[in-house]
Amino acid sequence: MVWKYLSHTSTMRQKRENSSEDFSKGGAMRVYGIKSCDTVRRAMKELAAAGKTPELVDIREAPLQISDLQAFFDDFGDALVNKRSTTWRELDGEARTGDPVALILAYPTLMKRPVVEDGGRRTLGWDQAARAAWL
Repeated sequence: MVWKYLSHTSTMRQKRENSSEDFSKGGAMRVYGIKSCDTVRRAMKELAAAGKTPELVDIREAPLQISDLQAFFDDFGDALVNKRSTTWRELDGEARTGDPVALILAYPTLMKRPVVEDGGRRTLGWDQAARAAWL
């Protein structure tokens, strides 16, 4: 069963303009996040220990394309924005009310991490529901 928003798990929409579509058909797993993030490192370590071969996509070094970020937002909605981050707390009220996709493009650290993608499905965060989906 796939729950949207509750467990932040979603089935990926297949679109031609989504650059990750061809990659996901190859069966490889991608973990979108920041390499210095403890949660991303923990997810990578646990996935590797489970026999997976995840590829880390550091969104600071390789910013997401707007089509990929929009697909993430379509799947996860406002949960994609990490409102507990230091970056969010430093934004003024006007910036916080802006378009979430544009905010994440401007400030990659606003994205809740990690987004794990493989085989036509995605999860957001590394909670028990995400672990159950991948491990």
